Amino acid sequence: MTPELVIEIGRQTMQVTALLAAPLLLSALVVGLLIGMFQAATQINEMTLTFVPKLIVVALVLTFGGPALLRTLLGFTTRLFQGIPDMIG
Repeated sequence: MTPELVIEIGRQTMQVTALLAAPLLLSALVVGLLIGMFQAATQINEMTLTFVPKLIVVALVLTFGGPALLRTLLGFTTRLFQGIPDMIG
């Protein structure tokens, strides 16, 4: 196993991690921004007002996007396991 191969596997791992985390983080970011603008406009400073909508949106994204995220993770893992003989030999 060469150092270049290890770096390539690490790069692919980071790429898949970013692809899996992006939908969850971006949806929470958008909802947090919208709620923050609402709070600034109405001067309501309630912590649960930001937490509960973010939690609901992240749960919805996981519910509807979960199968696609799982397919991405399984595809990467399958390719990694299938490549083990080439990596060793």
